[in-house]
Amino acid sequence: MDRREDGRDWAYRVDPYGFERPEDFDYASYEAFFSRYLVVLTRRAIKWSKLLKGNNSIQKSLKVKRYIRKGIPNEHRALIWMIVSGAQTNMEENPGYYHRLLEGEKNDKLLEAIKTDMNRTFPDNVKFRKTADPCLQHALYNVLVAYGHHNKAVGYCQGMNFIAGYLILITKNEEESFWLLDALIGRILPDYYSPAMLGLKTDQEVLGELVKMKVPAVAELMERHGVMWTLVVSRWFICLFIDILPVETVLRIWDCLFYEGSKIIFRVALTLIKQHQAFILEATNFPDICEKFKQITKGAFVTECHSFMQKIFTDPGSLSMTTVNKLRETCREKLLSQG
Repeated sequence: MDRREDGRDWAYRVDPYGFERPEDFDYASYEAFFSRYLVVLTRRAIKWSKLLKGNNSIQKSLKVKRYIRKGIPNEHRALIWMIVSGAQTNMEENPGYYHRLLEGEKNDKLLEAIKTDMNRTFPDNVKFRKTADPCLQHALYNVLVAYGHHNKAVGYCQGMNFIAGYLILITKNEEESFWLLDALIGRILPDYYSPAMLGLKTDQEVLGELVKMKVPAVAELMERHGVMWTLVVSRWFICLFIDILPVETVLRIWDCLFYEGSKIIFRVALTLIKQHQAFILEATNFPDICEKFKQITKGAFVTECHSFMQKIFTDPGSLSMTTVNKLRETCREKLLSQG
């Protein structure tokens, strides 16, 4: 459709983060949501400005946790992520380390793997196109190369490109993105990206166990049709909901992920499943179940990020890190015994 005929200029077709909106994007309902959300954002921005009072530091507290759950304004997001994840401390304790990694000797195989994925990373984002100035592909390449040489046990694994890409969009800073990537891969997501991906496989099994406890009818349906959890949720975990949920919703999830850790992923997954339980249970066969899981990540429920984030802390009920860690232990042992 011609842009003039459509009445929307190019800038309108691209969201604030540089992602092109799909052809079937529902502008009317998005605008209705965003006009409501703007009120929330304005109110939160005032509260955050008062909290920070011009300081570039905060202490972890119940108040800060509550503020983070209600969303970090974009202008403070990079700073708060850096502080609460421990990335800021690591960066300050290791001055020049990032640049030394880029200047040091390189592993050609690693460089090749990263180069291969460059053009596959956000082809729908104008800031990552070769024609963009600056083209964020350059920053993305540097962050991934530095990380691959910093954490040789992980090197590079598909999925990391999307995560690093989002970090660059928010921080607009290579070094900060590197240290945030280190916080995620090194501490927050236990063993997700190592060659054996044991942590990732474990957490998918943990989700299966949590669904048995909290949404048993769905667990029973999956079992009856022999659908393994990895088939329907692996990308939720690997990409931390990037390209699965709307950008604003993903960022709100990450706000909590950096502060509260990996149990947030389970809260989001359980909320999606619980909210759409009746819809999932309509499935009558294997492909049908897979299709339903694609559908539940679309629509108003996930676009309305503010109400969605409230739901993730109420819908799944209590979910302590102790419970998650106990389940991780038994699921990991089971996976290891299967070889």
